[in-house]
Amino acid sequence: MINTGLYLDTRRAKKDGTFPLKLRVTYQRKRKYYPLPYSFTLQDFQKITGEKPRGQYKDLKLELSLIEGKAKEIIRSLPVFSFSDFEVRFLNKGGRTLTAYFDRKIKELEQSGRVETALSYRSARGSLVNFLHKETIRFDDITPERLHRYESWMLSQGNSPTTVGIYLRNVRHLFNEAIRQGEKIRYPFGRGLLYKIPAPRSIKKALSLSDIVRIFKYKPETSSESYYRDLWAFSYLCAGINIKDIALLKYENISGEFIHFRRAKTSTTNVTSRPISIYLSDEARAIIDRWGNKPEYQGNFIFPILRGNPSAREIQMQVRQAVKMINETMKQVSQKAGITEPVTTYTARHSFATVLKRSGASVEFISEMLGHTSIKTTAAYLDSFEDEAKKELLKKLTQF
Repeated sequence: MINTGLYLDTRRAKKDGTFPLKLRVTYQRKRKYYPLPYSFTLQDFQKITGEKPRGQYKDLKLELSLIEGKAKEIIRSLPVFSFSDFEVRFLNKGGRTLTAYFDRKIKELEQSGRVETALSYRSARGSLVNFLHKETIRFDDITPERLHRYESWMLSQGNSPTTVGIYLRNVRHLFNEAIRQGEKIRYPFGRGLLYKIPAPRSIKKALSLSDIVRIFKYKPETSSESYYRDLWAFSYLCAGINIKDIALLKYENISGEFIHFRRAKTSTTNVTSRPISIYLSDEARAIIDRWGNKPEYQGNFIFPILRGNPSAREIQMQVRQAVKMINETMKQVSQKAGITEPVTTYTARHSFATVLKRSGASVEFISEMLGHTSIKTTAAYLDSFEDEAKKELLKKLTQF
């Protein structure tokens, strides 16, 4: 609910003894005031806003009603309300700002349940505000030269090139959206004298099969260590399923020897995304038996990651906590097991894909198991063969 009203700011009188008139807009318990080209004494304002104003007061009431009517019309016309979007139109500042596009995008993502993506846009918006030292960012504030300086600033703050790329791809998306909607803006992204967003670095994330064996043979020292190690193992055994999808699994997803689900990451963005079917190995079933919620009602979550009937935001927070605990536990487990490579939730997914590839599985099969819509995406997951495997293969060149 968005409310508007006329507000006489009586905190400080002008030299002529009148007070400035403002438009008050209230949204989600937040109020903002916008100056209007009027000022009145308290007595005059009461006469204007009374039930039956006369003479000039009647005319003034009509003028003010038209202004408030314009504000209400702007509010109704906004697909998603934000103060910055409203301000641009009401105060006639020209085209909508980048900040307004950010606010609208974040709102749309949150309303559709895409909380993680909304958080990415919110973080990008916040970092630009901190860099530019201004709350409202115009499109013409974003130039190729400023983007180069922003990248250097982000790296100096300890952020990775990957983070810079994620934030600026969000910005580029909003530029493209603004152009589609007819905004007359200068596009700062591209080659040559324009700014090129840094490409994500390919980092080795897959474990060797021998390291995976160490994880499975490791004897946990506590119940907590056993639980979080098993969640990592379940991800690896079940086609690299990510933790959010594990958290959302219900007993109704199990049918015979398989478990069927749609990736939460793509279910809201791709209505044609196909369900993923994963064979439940004896090891995966044993993990469900050890840690699964009881009783095994169809509508119950399998694992005790989510509590109650969580909202999208609560799911985000509880999944983040689970990821944090798994990563902390696997760091300890890998050290105790003598594994030198970092082990995280991402490692389970990459290791699943890479082990299958090394076993002779086709990229098409691996792509289907991972739930990818593009073979190119799958290729990025597949790690190179281990050095020892390369040596053995190359030796065959001279085995006449």
